[in-house]
Amino acid sequence: MAKHTFNIYKLHFTSPLHLGDARDDYGVSLKSIASDTMYAALISSLAKLGEQIPKDGDLGCTISSLFPFYQKDKEDKNAVLFFPKPLKQTLPSSKKVVEERKKIKKVAWLDASYFTKILRGEQLFDEQAIDGNAIQGEYMTDVPIDKDFISSQVSPRVTVSRDFSEDAKPFYMDRVAFKGYSGLFFIADGDVSLLERALNLLQHEGIGTDRNVGNGYFEYEKDTIEIDMPDAADFAMSLSSFVPESKEQLQALLDSDDVAYDFQRRGGWITTPPNNTLRKNVIYAFTAASVFKCQCDSIETLGRVGINLKPDLPMVEHPVWRCGRALFLPINVK
Repeated sequence: MAKHTFNIYKLHFTSPLHLGDARDDYGVSLKSIASDTMYAALISSLAKLGEQIPKDGDLGCTISSLFPFYQKDKEDKNAVLFFPKPLKQTLPSSKKVVEERKKIKKVAWLDASYFTKILRGEQLFDEQAIDGNAIQGEYMTDVPIDKDFISSQVSPRVTVSRDFSEDAKPFYMDRVAFKGYSGLFFIADGDVSLLERALNLLQHEGIGTDRNVGNGYFEYEKDTIEIDMPDAADFAMSLSSFVPESKEQLQALLDSDDVAYDFQRRGGWITTPPNNTLRKNVIYAFTAASVFKCQCDSIETLGRVGINLKPDLPMVEHPVWRCGRALFLPINVK
């Protein structure tokens, strides 16, 4: 096993936030943030600061998607960081596993110790884990946590037409809030100087929907985490939204019956005035936790950086960058 130390950024949200899904359903909010969404928000913040946006929107570093962490309060120095459970997993065929399949299937997040075990190819769901206290709702950790530290708040809202030509229309908005000092974190690999300048503004601008009414504000702190990874593996797990660089690269990554992946439609609204009512072009990206065929002996960086989602409209005069470059970790698949 090889130890690798990662720089992480922990976002402590000071207000609830709404994270739209692919359907733009205000009544449902996601509970994590994809890496390409965060990357786009950072680039937008740099533009507001008057910084020169690098060619192809490359900030000089690669980031993971944002994952949950549990921290009881500010005085608690032992935050429990959670990573997504890989999409590729073989469960033992024991009677106990069959009986508790629903309980096991609900687990979506692993703390660092269990995440390390699954990278090594070890079985997580043995009888001891199932009968013990490790499975806490969606989370797997030996540390006692409040399994509902991410809560959902649905409240009624009203939309009013700009010229008042139509009646007000009610709708419901789901907002996510974090208990205590919990929040979301991400890994950053590379030169983080531009990222940190952007974060210093973004924390006050907010992230997600309806930032103009106070949603999505946060404070952040920089920290590190050490992860034991396999010395070498024939497969790699993505920690970010991933868009392959070429058809040939994609074919090589899928060249095994043991790959497992999901993908999402990526697009959304342009956030820079006066084009806020215009949609970006659309692209599809593989999600974090996807597992691909890839010789990997350390942290790897794969994928396209500068994906321009600028719509073909004359009023949009600047690129709309999306980042499909992803962090990968070696994983033993059995």
